[in-house]
Amino acid sequence: MTTTDYRAEPQVRAPLGPARLFLTPQTALAGRLDGAWWPRSRDLATELPALAAALAEPWGRVTRVTVNPTRWPVIPRTIPVTGQQTLHVGWFTEQDPDTLILLSYTVGRWDLLVVPPEAEPAAAARLMAAAAIPGSVLGPRVLMANEAAIGRGISDAQRQEAGWESEGGACMSPVGIPLDRRTLPLPGNGRR
Repeated sequence: MTTTDYRAEPQVRAPLGPARLFLTPQTALAGRLDGAWWPRSRDLATELPALAAALAEPWGRVTRVTVNPTRWPVIPRTIPVTGQQTLHVGWFTEQDPDTLILLSYTVGRWDLLVVPPEAEPAAAARLMAAAAIPGSVLGPRVLMANEAAIGRGISDAQRQEAGWESEGGACMSPVGIPLDRRTLPLPGNGRR
């Protein structure tokens, strides 16, 4: 069972590297997401300063962040960022678990898809590119479901067939050539 400590004291931690971020290009087309962020861990206190720094130039100073506590084990109320800046963090269970909402006094609100830290690089690249398509109406839930379907690579029927073949269900000809079910002399196969 995962617990969330909402009263955790802010700690200054060394960043793990620059933020892995893919933003929607500036266009007139408004979509459901403004891009995607791929953190290296589930530690908001370590990850958010690099994200805020990466967004300072294109979007301005981020002052507040909201998350869903489902994906983050510890949610500190404030996180120190560069200089005197402090990032205020809030949480809402109604918010999509795979979304991070960023707020700024000068520019407004942005919604980013949060790619799971444990995602494979190819899956993360697909998710980040899909989240940054201008004017896209696909939300985080759809994008994550699509990636789960793509990530499997084969259908459930193909997986069951492969399992049958590998568990001794495969037939072999007298000379060692695998035979599938269509080549067996069964009623309805056109063979007697």
